[in-house]
Amino acid sequence: MLVAGDIGGTKTDLAIFSSEDGPHAPLLQARVHSADYPSLQAIVKEFLAKTKKPVDRACFAVAGPVMDGKVKTTNLPWVIEETSLAKELNINAESVHLINDLEAIARAIPILRPSDVHTINAGEPARNGTIAVIAPGTGLGESFLTWEKSRYVAHSSEGGHSDFAPTDGRQIRLLEYMLKLFDHVSFEHVCSGIGIPHIYRYLRDVENLAEQSDIARQIDAAADPSVVIIKEAINSPNPSKLCAATIDLFALILASEAGNLAVKFLATGGVYLAGGVAVHTLRVIEEPAFMQRFKRKGRFAEFMGRIPIHVVVTPAGLAGAAACGLSSFRGEAGLN
Repeated sequence: MLVAGDIGGTKTDLAIFSSEDGPHAPLLQARVHSADYPSLQAIVKEFLAKTKKPVDRACFAVAGPVMDGKVKTTNLPWVIEETSLAKELNINAESVHLINDLEAIARAIPILRPSDVHTINAGEPARNGTIAVIAPGTGLGESFLTWEKSRYVAHSSEGGHSDFAPTDGRQIRLLEYMLKLFDHVSFEHVCSGIGIPHIYRYLRDVENLAEQSDIARQIDAAADPSVVIIKEAINSPNPSKLCAATIDLFALILASEAGNLAVKFLATGGVYLAGGVAVHTLRVIEEPAFMQRFKRKGRFAEFMGRIPIHVVVTPAGLAGAAACGLSSFRGEAGLN
């Protein structure tokens, strides 16, 4: 029995899996608000106490760089170590694994079912071609997969923290605004759950786009303003023009960076968008402007049009952590 988890800055998903049923069939599952707990150990111990299922393996996907079995979470004040986790959970140390959350999503890509994805551009996928993954959630994650001998191998990265590169006059002005707030402006600062409010404030305070007073109050009072901004832009019967402009600009930035990954990795196997923000803004991502900006790579525009683009609409991080953990039952290579 395996306990697996996807630990994000906002939420933590945990589940119990068996080697017989596989990574798409959790026996028991729970979701909690990450910041309500002092540590991952506290979350997992509470979950296991409630489930009363004996587990002998664990694998957790964590937002942050995993080095030598240890990770300092990017958007939570936690330091997590495999050895201390194993001791707290009473599991053999060799059977507890931490992996980067985007590596987990990448591990899930080869086992996705048709119902797990929504295709934006069918393209012309190359057999065994490299695959790129970009996932706006609380932060922005990036990863990729390469074909090695007989299977895809997932690679983690911290590409979301690379320098934000504006692609038009409005984005240049956005960068100038952001440089007054941060010494370093990354793509995560403008292309994630923590980035959407920055775009909103730029449009409100610099471009002077007006906001409805009731919506302004909701956003100011919200623990996570991006949730309200997305809702008022996409799911409201009377959409906020400012919120809609915010999500439109977010989608263009996401398209540009997805295109950057496609040319950097030569992602002929496709580009996969994952993460909660991508799912919740799918209606905007489906619009022609996204594909137009994705393809805007000069002489490579025609090549870009042949790259498949898919949005992962199910919790891939948990499935990827489960796939990683379950592979240890079969003695497969590739665990970090």
